Amino acid sequence: MEGKDEDVRLGANKYDERQPIGTAAQTHETKDYREPPPAPLFEPSELLSWSFYRAGIAEFIATFLFLYITISTVMGVKRAPSLCASVGIQGIAWAFGGMIFALVYCTAGISGGHINPAVTFGLLLARKLSLTRALFYMVMQCLGAICGAGVVKGFQPHLYETLGGGANEVAHGYTKGDGLGAEIIGTFVLVYTVFSATDAKRNARDSHVPILAPLPIGFAVFLVHLATIPVTGTGINPARSLGAAVIFNRSAAWHDMWIFWVGPFIGAGLAALYHQVVIRAIPFHN
Repeated sequence: MEGKDEDVRLGANKYDERQPIGTAAQTHETKDYREPPPAPLFEPSELLSWSFYRAGIAEFIATFLFLYITISTVMGVKRAPSLCASVGIQGIAWAFGGMIFALVYCTAGISGGHINPAVTFGLLLARKLSLTRALFYMVMQCLGAICGAGVVKGFQPHLYETLGGGANEVAHGYTKGDGLGAEIIGTFVLVYTVFSATDAKRNARDSHVPILAPLPIGFAVFLVHLATIPVTGTGINPARSLGAAVIFNRSAAWHDMWIFWVGPFIGAGLAALYHQVVIRAIPFHN
């Protein structure tokens, strides 16, 4: 019994009674993870590495598959006599979110699973990859998107032309400012989720986080589509918007194209700034 009393006494006094909380606790915590060093702006040696080109090919194939499945789903909904006779807006949102979930899972270990120039841009601002790699990824993503939309048109050329080709444009009843705002906020949600799901600090403390990372990213895409399909058809991915516009190639698709590049890039930049400066306070670390 005396032994048990001694154990209780030692356990009760193992820690100081006044433990730091809040911001004070953050200054006392032991760092149990290693922050990745910032990527160099230019890294010419990458151009001599097969892994560099393999990653670009992975981005091309992933964006190709993404456009093929999602634009095919949009065409299926538009050709139906009513939304109730098809998967509807919810089905379109699931197609986009589900494909991102699957493709990020497949390519994360090869290229990082960006599949979106806006995501690549946000990670570039956070110094997660070099400018050389970022530009290469963006080119391959856009080429993959064009090819994916092209295959959809090849399978159903008449329907593709008559049903809009899945191209993004600001819907009637909304201003260009509305469309721009929807794209900024939607991309912010996506890129902020990407940063949070791949955070080095969380990965070190929760071993399940890296495995589950594609799930919240795909779910974020799903939710953003539910909110913004009625406004812009949901871009939040400049490659997706460009691919559909190039193959559809009508004035309506090109008229609002700047919104689907400027909006996502602003949203991605704001998300990178918020996560790196406010959430992680990386510029203020010693």
